[in-house]
Amino acid sequence: MAVIEDVRPLGAELERSYQVYVHGRLKFRVEQIVYVAFSSDESVMGFAFPKEEREALVLSEPCTFQLPAASDMRFNWVHAHLAALDSTEARELVVDAWRMVVPKKLSDAYDLIHPIGPG
Repeated sequence: MAVIEDVRPLGAELERSYQVYVHGRLKFRVEQIVYVAFSSDESVMGFAFPKEEREALVLSEPCTFQLPAASDMRFNWVHAHLAALDSTEARELVVDAWRMVVPKKLSDAYDLIHPIGPG
């Protein structure tokens, strides 16, 4: 079972990433782009995810993943219940979301430092 503290350090570790609180909710950003956001009770993690793949993700594990609200369907976004993820999977989702909002050279540099994925 993942908790917010399993992924919080990534908000500072990933290049160009920073943490902000908006209306009491923790969000990870690169510049002004939010790539991860947590619900106010910290039970749900929303994260950047390719639109064309999200339906398959949700169908593959409907107890873990959910589509965003109708108003957010225009964004590359999906939700996950943190309790249904293990900490490694949660960290991988954060890193993959970060990859969507940074230049490829930063993503490639991360791979050189972390060749087996996020720790």
